[in-house]
Amino acid sequence: EPVQAVALLNARLRENDLAGFAREAAPPDLHAPLAAAWQAGRTRWPLEELPFERRIPGMLAALSADDAEIRLRKGFDRQFGHADGEIRAAAQALGLFGEKYLQGDRRLSDDERAHYVQLVRAVTAWGAQAGLGDTRRGHAAIPKLVLAARGSGVRAEADFRRMGMDESLRRLGPMAAALKDVLRGYGLDLDAALDGMALTEESRDGDHARVRMRYTLAGATIDTAIAVERVDGRWYVSDFLRHARAAAGVAATGAPAPTTPAPTMPAPTTGSPTPSAADAAKKPTSS
Repeated sequence: EPVQAVALLNARLRENDLAGFAREAAPPDLHAPLAAAWQAGRTRWPLEELPFERRIPGMLAALSADDAEIRLRKGFDRQFGHADGEIRAAAQALGLFGEKYLQGDRRLSDDERAHYVQLVRAVTAWGAQAGLGDTRRGHAAIPKLVLAARGSGVRAEADFRRMGMDESLRRLGPMAAALKDVLRGYGLDLDAALDGMALTEESRDGDHARVRMRYTLAGATIDTAIAVERVDGRWYVSDFLRHARAAAGVAATGAPAPTTPAPTMPAPTTGSPTPSAADAAKKPTSS
């Protein structure tokens, strides 16, 4: 049923089962094309559903380095330690920019935009008061993340290709758990949000339905609706399905997807590179 399709994906995220999420979010006939696209380096779906997904290999490399704990602790003290005022101002500025960016990004569906704007507002409010400059918590978080990153065995983009999609996602599960644990220490409890999510079927018309999601994140109520659709007798979240088809290079009819890139937004004025045509065809990192 439509509600069960959403609940199943939430359960996989709650369990930090990224490989399971990939299996459940796309029909079986997409699994092989997705794995092949991953192996060829054309996609990192479903990691592309995450913000800053292109930074993940670099993040893992930094956390896995031999001197990671010492270097990251020094870097934290230099850039973040006791800088709560500056961090608060940065969080608020980034929140305003992120909301404006999402509002103008034509690659997002209306459902994604409505959902992500609420998330940005919630996380902005959290980041402004979370005490991210607290050196005690910062120093405690670094070893947890370093240990999880080293345990994954994923240190570079080449490791993603070598391991393949399923194994890479399986190895990143403990890293997701460690990151959630660290965020929980700062008052951002992602598991509590998933556990408390209320799902109701809002409407249904043949093979298309809408499911309303209500949950609390960092004290803010998120209330949004998403489209789901039935494929070969099973329901899938429409946006995830669309992203998976694009990542696999398969159109909704099963034919190869068109190669015309989606329109891109202007790059932010923070020195970030302008997205390439290949990146433009992916789901934007603004999500």
